[in-house]
Amino acid sequence: MTGSTASTRVASEKIPIFRLLAFLLVPPMEFLARYVIIDGHKLPKSGAFVFSPNHYSEIDPVVIGRVMYKLGRVPRYLAKASLFSVPVMGWFLRASGQIPVERTGVVRGQDPIAAADALAHAGHAVVIYPEGSLTRDPELWPMRGKTGAVRMALLADIPLIPVAHWGTQHVMPRYGKKISLFPRKTITVKIGDPVDLSAFRGKGVDPKLLTAATAVLMADITRLLADLRDEPVPAETWDPSKHSQSEIGRFEQP
Repeated sequence: MTGSTASTRVASEKIPIFRLLAFLLVPPMEFLARYVIIDGHKLPKSGAFVFSPNHYSEIDPVVIGRVMYKLGRVPRYLAKASLFSVPVMGWFLRASGQIPVERTGVVRGQDPIAAADALAHAGHAVVIYPEGSLTRDPELWPMRGKTGAVRMALLADIPLIPVAHWGTQHVMPRYGKKISLFPRKTITVKIGDPVDLSAFRGKGVDPKLLTAATAVLMADITRLLADLRDEPVPAETWDPSKHSQSEIGRFEQP
């Protein structure tokens, strides 16, 4: 792809609806925090890919969206199908090409292969949080992942890009109900190299394979976060089932 063609692809993504959303969201997000982006050049400038961040604050999607927009791409998210029926919000979700997902994880109106093919054909970036919900780890390390991000990347044969961020918890803590306005916070984001899925491509998408590939993804995200925190990687990934915790919905620390 030539440089001019790539520039056209990037420019064309910022359609009016995204410019409107940026107009509404960017100023308050810049007021709340400054963003330090490490290895931003690793975010693909064009073409489809799956972007997989760690997840520990309910404001994470807005933070990641701000970072992607700053780097020239616009995000599509897998959003709960019920949100599409909410007045105003539903219109914004539909107009911006967000993807409705039922509570079971099924893309509404499409099977996973069709959704993956549509994503690759359109050249879009989709954000999929592999943890599925806010981490249950008491120290905010990534917990055991679900297989959706890997499945999408394998079915569409597109890159899977890991990313970690740290500092968002100071803007809104896990399950917090208020945003901290002052002082202005710093959120650091580190983008990784594409996850090496070569050992898993072309072999189908059976549960065992998807679980193994997801473990590779979560290890990559955790290493990125360890770099940001300047701490060693935990010896074991937090598994909610081993701690009698639900993996969906809100969870309060005892």
